[in-house]
Amino acid sequence: MDLNESELTRYSRSIMLDGFGEVCQLRLRDSSVLVVGAGALGSIVAMYLAASGIGRIGVVDYDRIDISNLQRQLSFTEADAGGFKVEVTAARLHAINSSIIVEAYNEYLDADTASGILSNYDVIVEASDNQLTKYMVTDVAAGLGKTVVFGGVSQYVGHVMTLIPGHISYREVFPDPVPDSDQTPCSAFGVFGPLPGIIGSVQASEVIKVITSIGTPLVDAILTVDVRTMTFRCIDLK
Repeated sequence: MDLNESELTRYSRSIMLDGFGEVCQLRLRDSSVLVVGAGALGSIVAMYLAASGIGRIGVVDYDRIDISNLQRQLSFTEADAGGFKVEVTAARLHAINSSIIVEAYNEYLDADTASGILSNYDVIVEASDNQLTKYMVTDVAAGLGKTVVFGGVSQYVGHVMTLIPGHISYREVFPDPVPDSDQTPCSAFGVFGPLPGIIGSVQASEVIKVITSIGTPLVDAILTVDVRTMTFRCIDLK
């Protein structure tokens, strides 16, 4: 189906981009993306994907909103404290774009459940704040032949990679899993508030590029950002 008049108006600023047009907007509408984690990164990524017109967005998280999250997780408000992140996020995405499908998974994603959920989506966004979850998600996605847009933040530094089957994997870049811990990087070391906004926006951009085939995604490369010096480095991993 072609874009209707409402869609042509809503996405007009994207459609008018050189090389984008209605074809790319239709690709977004016909795609599905799973966001793993509804915290600092996931909240930003999911909102941009909803606004961009991704047709079906899944969000998986089991955590509740804490007042300490509000320093960087901008999809939540003080009134949301105590609620489940995935439920508040789903409502937020529907408020941003009522024409899309939002699927909320209020559960802990583990090796037993990951394959069944990830297999239902075209692209996976790894936006969790748990290192072992990152290994598990990227491993399962690789086995399913799924593309993963990975992001991480700690203190003042963040990084993004796009992992496509047949190219450099997450374990090749980070070969040694950290010991299991109840503390996340943010709770253990802190995080500069605007940093997840930068990294999450890059992740959303990578998803859109992968789906529309516009530009060059961060495949076999890692983008690092240090906000103390506002230094962006794209490192070739090949």
